[in-house]
Amino acid sequence: LSQSACAYKTMTTRSTIAPMITRIGLISDTHNLVRPEALQHLAGCDAIIHAGDICEQAVLDALGQIAPVTAVRGNNDIGDWARALPTHATLTAQQVTILVVHDIAEVDADPRSKGIGVVVTGHSHKPLIDERDGVLFVNPGSAGPRRFRLPVSAGLLIVDGARATATLHSLLT
Repeated sequence: LSQSACAYKTMTTRSTIAPMITRIGLISDTHNLVRPEALQHLAGCDAIIHAGDICEQAVLDALGQIAPVTAVRGNNDIGDWARALPTHATLTAQQVTILVVHDIAEVDADPRSKGIGVVVTGHSHKPLIDERDGVLFVNPGSAGPRRFRLPVSAGLLIVDGARATATLHSLLT
């Protein structure tokens, strides 16, 4: 009994000293194309956010085989399957609240006042990481068919307690 109690105390101490890091894969504008490179990028993530323009339920099914998916409806998501998707989603990872919308034009002027720490968008196909007034804005770009000369990309959000950082990754060279 006392050994179990000691082991429990040790585990509790470790978890307070080194909080678990949450890895969230960011993807958008797949337009019904699930690239093997995107699946490889998302492998090992704790969760996946898809910022819209999915185009078919099969895309979400494939992503769901990797990790739980939070997805929003984009302007190209039509049909019965898409009606079930929200246009805005809010989720919390550790102490960070994340807002997901397809088009950045749908984000309130002051998301920070609503407790939002990260905003994930899509639509433009342009990968972007920007911080504005203490809010991290991330557009992972498009992981679907190449559009114009824009890169094919996805992102990664790392949450550690109340801190979030993002990176962008090119899926094609």
